[in-house]
Amino acid sequence: MSNPILIIATAASLGAVAHIAKAEDTMPIQSSTQAQPQNHVYLGMWVTSDGHIRQELLPTGRYDEARGDRQNAYQGHYVVAGNHIDYWDDTGFTADGTFVDKDTLQHGGMIFYREKP
Repeated sequence: MSNPILIIATAASLGAVAHIAKAEDTMPIQSSTQAQPQNHVYLGMWVTSDGHIRQELLPTGRYDEARGDRQNAYQGHYVVAGNHIDYWDDTGFTADGTFVDKDTLQHGGMIFYREKP
């Protein structure tokens, strides 16, 4: 007997995307359009040393990233597990990062620092 094939579709802001997987490979997934509330020590604004990229981790489970003069350049949701962060941009882009300590984030080949009030 052959393994059944499932088609899993998710909606993205740029259209629908389909993924084909074997039934035994599937796991429940969270919709990429719904952010879950977050409660962790890494909430707040994270900035590169030159100030060019600013990323705010909001308690709603959403993030908002500015690049240079371009406000809201990237927005989406994120999930923190331990010192690891996963990002899902509203356009479908995904990324991740690692909090090296409470004030340092390595993400996308860059280093971000917690903005001090």
